[in-house]
This record gives sequence, C-alpha cells and structure tokens, in this order.
Amino acid sequence: MKIEISRKMQNVQASAIREILKMTSNPDIISFAGGNPASDAFPVEDLKRISAELFEEDPIGLLQYGITEGDAGFLEAANKFFNREEQVTRAVDQIIATTGSQQIMDLLTKVLCNEGDVVACEEPAFLGALNSFKEDGAVLRGVGFTKEGELDLAQLETTLSIQPRPKFFYTIPNFQNPMGTTMSLETRKQVLALCKKYGVLILEDNPYGAIRFTNEHVPSIKSLDEDDMVIYAASLSKILAPGLRLAVCIGREDIVGKMVVAKQGADVHTNLWAQKVAARFLSTCDMNAHLSRIQAIYKKKCELMLKTMDETFDQRVTYTRPDGGMFIWVNLPEGSDVLKFAKEAIENNVAIVPGISFYTSEDKPCYALRLNFSTPTDEKIVKGIQILGQMTHQL
Repeated sequence: MKIEISRKMQNVQASAIREILKMTSNPDIISFAGGNPASDAFPVEDLKRISAELFEEDPIGLLQYGITEGDAGFLEAANKFFNREEQVTRAVDQIIATTGSQQIMDLLTKVLCNEGDVVACEEPAFLGALNSFKEDGAVLRGVGFTKEGELDLAQLETTLSIQPRPKFFYTIPNFQNPMGTTMSLETRKQVLALCKKYGVLILEDNPYGAIRFTNEHVPSIKSLDEDDMVIYAASLSKILAPGLRLAVCIGREDIVGKMVVAKQGADVHTNLWAQKVAARFLSTCDMNAHLSRIQAIYKKKCELMLKTMDETFDQRVTYTRPDGGMFIWVNLPEGSDVLKFAKEAIENNVAIVPGISFYTSEDKPCYALRLNFSTPTDEKIVKGIQILGQMTHQL
C-alpha cells in the first residue's frame, strides 16, 4: 500500500546535523558537528538531590497532570531569572512553559501563519528553526550578514517591505547559531525600528545568552521593546540540561494565549517533574556560581580551539571569535568545495557541518562551515583542529 506524504512535509529534509551525528557513534570520530552542552557543565548532584527532595515531599504532585501554561512555581522562578539583568517581561506579557524553545518556534508559526505565509530569518540561521517553520508551511525569506558580521539592515528593510510581508522575523542576537557572532546594540535598535515601521513581529531566540564569557552584556531586543513587537524565547537547555526539554516564552498575551491553545493540542503541558526540579534549582541554588562555572568551561574550550586554529589554519581561512555560546564559523577561500572538505574530514575521523545546512536554500553559494567547541575534550579539540588545519593548506 502506497502512502502519500503531506505536501508540507515533502519539502522538509532530515537535519543534516543529525545525519552527520549518526556517523559520530564511531568512537574514533572527533565531532565538531553537534551542539550539545559540555557534559561536565550539568549540575548532576544538585538535580539528583532536588529530585529526591521533591519526590519525598509530594510524589503525586510530580506525577499528575499539570496546566498547559506551566507550573506557577516554575514560571515565577524562571521569570525572576530571565529578568535578572534586564526587564524582558512587560505588564502586557504572558509567560508560559514550553517543551524546549523549539516548541516556541512551532507554536508561534502555527498561531500566526497560514500555509504559504512568509517568515523572515537571518541567514545563516539555526537549522532547527528553519525546519520548524517549513514544517508549518511557511515560506522562508533570508536576511544576510555584512562582512563585519552584523545583520544587513538594508537587506532586512527590503525583506520586510516586500509584499506579502513576513509574519515575523526570527533572530538569535547573542552568540548566533551557527556563526557565534553577537548583534551590536545599535543594530538591535535598528532591527526593532524597522520591524515596527513595517508592522512585523520579532521572534528573539536567546538560548546562549547566559554563557557569555567575554566582554559586556548587550541588552536584548525584548528589553528595548516598548511597542509589544517581540516574542522572547528563553531556554534552560544550556543553563541546566537539554534533557529537561524546558524553556519559557514571554510575549504579548493575545499571541501567547493562542500559543497555549495550540500547545493543548500538541502535548497538553510541559513535563511537570522537570518544571518543579528547575523551579527549585533556580530559586535555591547559587546561580551566579553555577553560571560562572559554565562560562569558565566554555571559555577554556573556545580559547583552546581558536589558539590551535591560529597556529594551524591556512592564512586564507577566516573565522569568528565568539564572546560566548558554542560555535565558531569558518570561512574557507572563495570557490572551495565545502561538501568535499566535510567528506574528507570524515575520512580523517573529524566531523564538521557544512555551512549550506544553515541556509534557506541549498542553491546559494557558501564556502563556510560550523565548528562546535562545547562537546569535545581538550585533547580532541587540539587533535581535530590540527587535522583540519592540515586540510586547509591543501585547498
């Protein structure tokens, strides 16, 4: 019996990163391809202790159904945490718990977009977001970056002005995935002004903001927003652990309220045990010490990778120097065959992700690749980068 796949799923491809990661099950492979947090950054003992305490206090409360919006204690603790450096929650906002920030992308697209509607996004962009928007039937319109690594504001204005106008603009301003770059304060202000001018909402995704290890905090677009233009996605995957599948969405009630209705049909509510564990962690543990420990781990790994790249890469190769996050974006000489480079890297037991995976269309020229520094050990970082460095001299 032949089964016909829906039109909206026919245009969605399996994640190139996930496909590459399948090959990394080989212990001989050094993987710079993933985006997992460093395993030694997980607060394992605290989470074990808190979970045991909660099961002792109220086991039924952990195991029963919860409400779709999220556990009140978790929402209060998360709201306090994500407002610790700046005011992201306004009086008109609603905050809800979601099953990871990926669900925020899915729910917002379901609420705002009919099939064929346009979503604008920075390009290159987080692959998970691109696939989520496509799955919900959106047409993607990419906005590139300047040579200086800033969003191309002229291109953004053109993209926002073209009819049909986008339903929203998606961006990761802090330590962008895949590039590792951080949007300047002035650019954030201009993005907000342009989206206000053309009546286009902003989905600001901030999964890496808490793992800044160099330079000063830059205010979020949400904290600058006085016109309720921004929907804010804040994940706990990089702060606590991705296995919790826990994030919060903060935004205007008329939109977020509809996302709650959509979530009821998706998964009823986010894991209640995870919410209660996270609430206790956020409200009782020393978050400054916890974040400082994570930042130190990532800073050391990033600096080691950059130092080894400086020593071994061909001078024609350029790359970003992130202030936080997990990724370095590498630009090979123009005309390089990045797919061939990635294939040869695997043959040399090193896994990387070709940059074209992060574009709205594979037809666009791309000579870049993404490296992840959070997952591999120090020894594997040095060995793997030395191998890639030798390969760059053969381009």
